[in-house]
Amino acid sequence: MNGIPVIDLFAGPGGLCEGFASLTKGESRCFEIRVSIEKDPIAHKTLSLRALFRSFPVGKVPAAYYQYIRGEISREQLESDPVVIPYVKKSYAEARCAELGKNDHSEIDSWIRDGLAGAKEWVLIGGPPCQAYSIVGRSRMRGNNPKEFESDKRHFLYKEYLRIIKEFSPSVFVMENVKGMLTSQHSGSLIFNRILEDLQLPGNGHEYLVRSFVVPGEISDPDDFVIKSENFGIPQSRHRVILFGIRADIAESVPDLVNRPERFSLEQSPLVCARDVLDGLPPLRSKLSNRYDGMTDSVANWQKALTNGLKVLEKKKSAVPLRVLERAQWAVTKSWIHKSTGGQFIQSDISMNEPLASWYLDPEIGGVTLHETRSHMESDLHRYLFASSFAREEKRSPRLSDFPQALLPNHQNLNNESTPFLDRFRVQLRNQPSTTIVSHISKDGHYYIHPEPSQCRSLTVREAARLQTFPDNYFFEGNRTQQYHQVGNAVPPLLARKIAEIVLRLLQSAGL
Repeated sequence: MNGIPVIDLFAGPGGLCEGFASLTKGESRCFEIRVSIEKDPIAHKTLSLRALFRSFPVGKVPAAYYQYIRGEISREQLESDPVVIPYVKKSYAEARCAELGKNDHSEIDSWIRDGLAGAKEWVLIGGPPCQAYSIVGRSRMRGNNPKEFESDKRHFLYKEYLRIIKEFSPSVFVMENVKGMLTSQHSGSLIFNRILEDLQLPGNGHEYLVRSFVVPGEISDPDDFVIKSENFGIPQSRHRVILFGIRADIAESVPDLVNRPERFSLEQSPLVCARDVLDGLPPLRSKLSNRYDGMTDSVANWQKALTNGLKVLEKKKSAVPLRVLERAQWAVTKSWIHKSTGGQFIQSDISMNEPLASWYLDPEIGGVTLHETRSHMESDLHRYLFASSFAREEKRSPRLSDFPQALLPNHQNLNNESTPFLDRFRVQLRNQPSTTIVSHISKDGHYYIHPEPSQCRSLTVREAARLQTFPDNYFFEGNRTQQYHQVGNAVPPLLARKIAEIVLRLLQSAGL
């Protein structure tokens, strides 16, 4: 272990630590993930699998790993492979399943102490759970039970992060959370102000300078901490608060923090659109749900469902714009070439333009994993056909007011401007970054309709993972719902890598 030590708290499936671990120099990693802690057992299983992947020498991942993610062998068989066995213990020493703030502090501290192995200069990363800070989450909780909202312990899970800072004094910390953290209140005061003050003076004899990754120099507005991912080469409009904490003695040893602060800010990148990362994946049709419509899934029935949807759009009273109707007609005609609904593994030649190919693709996979479609009701397929055709022609996703009357959901107050989620059928536009991938993608696909009308479906797990910038060899454990949930909860690894480059530059400037 010769990389700079990293400890990851509230790690989820590992997006943030993946970005740090991806920085290499020759066959060595610039950062070494020593401990990553996650409470969810399924996300932890993903985390430990990726820890195993990183345990192998750079560029020398054994064939058994790829056999596992293709579904050819079990996890037990993977970990029993003679080439893999020497690395298994290390991966489980790194990825720990525990609930921070609940488990015994001494056990957590022993893991960190053993992981650091005496290192004095290291990096703490992670982000406390965001439900208490997110605008939707806190609106729901406060409305249902104001007293329970005020007593919700998740307001103060950052204090576990703070406790680790106080106990172990990292050189640098990177703390991520939702934008709603900036406006969340507790007991009548902004909780962000309290968090910022605590992080600046954690009570261990050290002070921390808390900077922004996007605004050089001193911060005058809390919004300066917000990173808009689409501005930095991420194919997703994801806006998150990310704090860059630097221990005062480290900061004082780096004059450029004052003289050339732009050196420690993210550089804007050309826009990366959804098509840039989705094109090249095997096209798929959706499955057809028979829960309500009584139609069993088959290619013929799926195409019949699309034809029925087209008939709805072709009726004069539907008043569908001609170019949208023509796009839908073309889509239904083209849909006949889509036979497959995908699977855990599809053997295929996967292509992508550089420089994205170097980040995403791994020829050892031999195709693509976790690229399997959901089942959709026929009525939703009709809506998806209209919505994706509309988006392709109008260059925007339709609101409910754009839908033909026959396709509107059976809800009250649909014409009321105060009705929430007027864009509840949201198409991901080809020529723009996607909207934010959140954990709600695990519930249904209505917010994540594929931009290609002829496929008439929501995004697969792999497509969502690509928009989140997970490399194709990153495998998510659990069932499909659990996989979606993990993807939506993660930090985009490519953004984390760009942040890691800044952290590395800072530490190198400090002579570490």
